[in-house]
Amino acid sequence: MAAHFLPKLPSTTTTTRVSQSDNVTKHSQSHTFLKPQHSWLVGFRINDKRTDFSLKSSYVRPHLSQRRHFAARVLSSLPTARPDSVVSTDKGPKWSWRAIKSFAMGELEARKLKYATTGTESLLMGILVEGTSLAAKFLRANGVTLLKVRDETVKLLGKGDMYFYSPEHPPLTEAAQKAINWAIDRKLKSGNGGEVTSSDLLLGIWSEVDSPGHKILAALGFNNDKAKELESLISEPGFVDD
Repeated sequence: MAAHFLPKLPSTTTTTRVSQSDNVTKHSQSHTFLKPQHSWLVGFRINDKRTDFSLKSSYVRPHLSQRRHFAARVLSSLPTARPDSVVSTDKGPKWSWRAIKSFAMGELEARKLKYATTGTESLLMGILVEGTSLAAKFLRANGVTLLKVRDETVKLLGKGDMYFYSPEHPPLTEAAQKAINWAIDRKLKSGNGGEVTSSDLLLGIWSEVDSPGHKILAALGFNNDKAKELESLISEPGFVDD
C-alpha cells in the first residue's frame, strides 16, 4: 500500500500565487492558537469559528482538499479484522490523513528491516517517520525518537535476513491488528466524532501490553502516566489534531 500511495501524498512544496497585498492581509489577521504548555504543542489549535483561518484561507484549502482525497482513496484499504469495525463514512469515524500516512510509513519500515509482517513496532516507527502529528511530537518531547525505536526493535526482534524480500504490504501481526481495532473502538466510544488520529493509534499500541511496540515504548521511558497525559490532551473539547 505504501509504495502505491506514497507518490500521491499531498506535496508540501506546492505553491499558490497570491498578491503581495493579499498576503499582507492574510498574515495581519488575528489568529488564536492553543496556548502551549509545552513547546512541542505549537501549531495545534482549538476550533474557533471566529479565527478558523485554515478553512477560510485560499492558500491552505488546496492542501486540505488533496489530503481529503488521499484519505478517501486509501480508507478502504486500511485493514480490520471485524466487519463491524470497518471505517466508513456511514458507520464509523474516518482516518486522518496523518494516521493514514503513519500506517503507510509503518509498512515501509517493516520492509526496510526485511520483516515479513507489520507489527506494533512498525506502526510506532511509522508515526515517528510521518513526524508532524501530535503523537509524534509527544513522543519526541518524551525522548522517544525514530533512531531509538529502530535500535530497540532490532534488539528485541533481531535483524531481518538480508536475502529476504518483504511483501509489498506486509500483513499485520495479531497485536498490530488489535491496536488498530482499539484505536477505532476508542474513537467510536468517545462520542466526540472526528477522525481516528495517530494519537489514537499510539494509544492502541500502548494498550497491547505484550506487543513489541509496548515493550519498546516502556524501554524508552513511556509509561501509563504519559499515556494518560496524551489521552487528556486529545480529549479536550475542541482540540483538533490535524
